[in-house]
Amino acid sequence: MPAIEMEAVVFDMDGVLIDSEVIWRQVRTEFCAENGMCWSAADQESTMGCNTAMWSRIMVQRLQLRARLGMDEAAIAREIKARLLSKYQARLPEREGAIAAVQRVATRYKVALASGSPNDIAAHVMRVTGLDRVFLAATYGDDVAQGKPAPDIYLDVLRKIGVAPQHALGVEDSGNGIRSLHAAGMGIIAAPGPEFALTDELLALADGCIGSMTELSLDMVRDIGHRRAGRLRSRTPG
Repeated sequence: MPAIEMEAVVFDMDGVLIDSEVIWRQVRTEFCAENGMCWSAADQESTMGCNTAMWSRIMVQRLQLRARLGMDEAAIAREIKARLLSKYQARLPEREGAIAAVQRVATRYKVALASGSPNDIAAHVMRVTGLDRVFLAATYGDDVAQGKPAPDIYLDVLRKIGVAPQHALGVEDSGNGIRSLHAAGMGIIAAPGPEFALTDELLALADGCIGSMTELSLDMVRDIGHRRAGRLRSRTPG
């Protein structure tokens, strides 16, 4: 069986391209503190990678927002998005080496974005970073019915660029994102940030792991294709 030739690399945004998971946690924590509630690390982790419909539902349920504040999913989504965009407009927290990594990978492979962020937030980040001129396609959280960990968002963006899942890999920092890639049948590079560690179980699903986006290289992408081909070969009856 020949080596699997990688054709595309799909990037997550929050936590991969920008250090935004900390900002998401901050705005939710501030909202809760202002209203006599608590937002825990476990609460935050449950929302990572989710689209707006999912994380707003999680917030309403976990914080009992209907009973406490009379807020439904649409109301909390508007509140959190407004707070987040305000912070992004003040300072966009780019992850070190991330923009250069996308540009580097784009010299050899198709690159695309699969972000669970709301469409308007993700589009703002793409414009500010200039990555809207680098990515061939993007699918945002509001574009799909099911967010991560379902595979929909990755399968949708791969359809847009005409690449089969076995010929693509994704770069993800969260458990929901890694599960989404695994369900899509793609290669996986785990890129966890210092704030949210990944379990050994999640790391075992990944084909590679990097501590910094500066470590993402063209050789790594190529080698993952070779290793995935080797595993498929070993599973094929002789």
